[in-house]
Amino acid sequence: MAESDELGKLGDLHSRGILSDDEFSRAKARVLNGSAAPQGQAPIVRAINGLRRSRDDRWLGGVCGGIGQSTGIAAWLWRLVFTALALCAGTGVLVYLLMWIFVPLEPARVGVGQAAG
Repeated sequence: MAESDELGKLGDLHSRGILSDDEFSRAKARVLNGSAAPQGQAPIVRAINGLRRSRDDRWLGGVCGGIGQSTGIAAWLWRLVFTALALCAGTGVLVYLLMWIFVPLEPARVGVGQAAG
């Protein structure tokens, strides 16, 4: 939804008395500052869209390291889960390969002494 549409809806709610002056000004500031959360997007969807394979914590493709960084659960535990699933008719191998292909690699970090570019 465009900012103008959101501001129009907020103005309509304010004019009908549903939003107080203070609520209207806070909501308007949130929309204008870009901190309004995308509508219809649950936190789990944002977390999945933010998933990246790890560059540092990796044995093969960085999938388990990336999941560990995203969820806060240790990467060794995710490796254990994928290994257990691999013993169940190869499901873990298939899921791991698909994630290796479709989950992007996290961007490279520029450290001290390295040029950006």
